[in-house]
Amino acid sequence: MGGTEHLTVRREGATLVLTLNRPEAKNALSLSMLVGLYDGWIEADEDDEVRSIVLTGAGGAFCAGMDLKALAGQGMAGEHLRDRLKADPDLHWKAMLRHHRPRKPVIAAVEGYCVAGGTEILQGTDIRVAGESATFGLFEVRRGLFPIGGSTVRLQRQIPRTHALEMLLTGRPYTAREAAGIGLVGQVVPDGGALGKALEIAEQINACGPLAVEAVKASVYETAEMTETDGLAAELERGWPVFDTADAKEGARAFAEKRPPLYQRH
Repeated sequence: MGGTEHLTVRREGATLVLTLNRPEAKNALSLSMLVGLYDGWIEADEDDEVRSIVLTGAGGAFCAGMDLKALAGQGMAGEHLRDRLKADPDLHWKAMLRHHRPRKPVIAAVEGYCVAGGTEILQGTDIRVAGESATFGLFEVRRGLFPIGGSTVRLQRQIPRTHALEMLLTGRPYTAREAAGIGLVGQVVPDGGALGKALEIAEQINACGPLAVEAVKASVYETAEMTETDGLAAELERGWPVFDTADAKEGARAFAEKRPPLYQRH
């Protein structure tokens, strides 16, 4: 199991929990954090025992965006990890889910600040839970910057364009309730409860057929920009093979025998 000084990794059953761990900086993105995130996504992809991923932050914050000084790799840890970035110049975009989509469902558990780069990473997750006092926003334009983590492309595809443009062009903060109202997050829970709720959702996913879950996620994303006709054709191509798996047969047997299914990956 991987991890770095700014990214911790642990297992909760079949769920891989990735924790942004730089609370003194409200989990601002550092090179160490980005390397750890990328390694975490790859670990989840390659481990068949992992069926879901939860992304959260330590110390009552999710992520306050990019720390340019830390990203420059100053200090011993930065020098060591800079070799990783040199070997793969796209690593930071993969870490931020801009150029990589994990096969397994990713559930975000947000407390406190989730702004700038934090809101950009959020858009790469699949299911989102927020604590009541969480704060969202894309502050880049207020600083004369561009939200280059994918927000001008992805945000308008995830929430209504008028809301996407207001968030992008005003750079103002949004409460958790506002974020839920425009569809940026799915659930708002009492402060301190986001991780517990995310793990609860992960357990529900983990109880389902893993091959079916992965195929459904893949189909949703690959058909998102297709015409309905093309999307339905792609859905059949993706979905029919699932019916021939041992997981599908086990699901049918379990239903007939009125027992929980014991899914294996076949």
